[in-house]
Amino acid sequence: MADYSRFPVPPFPMQAPTLGVALITKNAETRLAQCLSALAFADAVVVLDSGSSDATLDIARAHGARIEQTPDWPGFGLQKNRAIDLLATDWVLVIDADEVVSPELAASILQAIRSNAHEVWMLNRLSSFCGHWMRHSGWFPDWIPRLFRKGAARYSDELVHERLVFTGQPGRLDGLLQHYSYENYEDVQRKLDAYSSAGAAQRHAKGETASVSKALTRGLWAFVRTYVFKLGFLDGAAGLQVAIFNAETVYYRFLKLALLARNEAQRRRTDA
Repeated sequence: MADYSRFPVPPFPMQAPTLGVALITKNAETRLAQCLSALAFADAVVVLDSGSSDATLDIARAHGARIEQTPDWPGFGLQKNRAIDLLATDWVLVIDADEVVSPELAASILQAIRSNAHEVWMLNRLSSFCGHWMRHSGWFPDWIPRLFRKGAARYSDELVHERLVFTGQPGRLDGLLQHYSYENYEDVQRKLDAYSSAGAAQRHAKGETASVSKALTRGLWAFVRTYVFKLGFLDGAAGLQVAIFNAETVYYRFLKLALLARNEAQRRRTDA
C-alpha cells in the first residue's frame, strides 16, 4: 500500500471572520452619509429605522445598507437589540448615525476580530459640542463597548442610557470614534427635552420620586461636577455650556419625575 504520509496536505486557508454594523435611525440625515462612508470595511450594514421623514432612507440606500423599518419605538436598548438580530455576521459593531469611524479605528477593528483576544472590545469616543471637540468635562476619554462577537453581548432595556451587558474583560481598540453629538443649539434644546423626559419616565417606572428641591440640588451638583471636578473649565466656553446643559438636563429630569409622581397620585385619588 502506498505511503502518502510524506506528502503533507496543505492546510486550507481559514476564512476571515465577518463583521456587521448595526445602526438605528430616525431623521438622521445630517451625518449619516459620512457615517456610512466610513464603514466600507464592514461586510454588512443594517439600518433599522423607526419612521424617518427626511432623507435618511435615501442616504442609507445609496450607500448599499440593508434597510428595515419598525412601526413602534421600544426604547434605545431594545431597538439596538433588534438591529443586532438582523445581522448574520460573526462580529457586530454598533454605532449611531452621528458617529464616524476613523481610519485608525477601522484598521484596529479588523485586527481585533482576527485576533480572538477578546469577545468584546471598547472604543474611545471623542465627542463634539456645537463644533468644539470636548477633551474634558467628563466627555473624554470615553471608553464604550461597541464591538463584540455575535451572541456575546446584548443591550439592556432602558429607554435611554442603555448599557451593553456582557461577561469577561473587554479589550481596547486604537483610534477614535468621532461623535458629532450636538450640531447646534437647536439640537441641544431638543435633546435636553428628550433625554430629561426619557430619564424621568425611566426613574418613575422604577418607583423613584423627586421634588423641586431635589431637582435644584441635583442640577447644581451636575454643574459643579462637570465644570470643576471633571475639568470642564479647560474646555473654555464650550466647557461652560456643557456644564450648564448637564445641569439643566438633570434639573428637568427630576422636575419631570416629581410631576409624574404628582399626576399619578392625583389619578389614584380620583379613582378611589
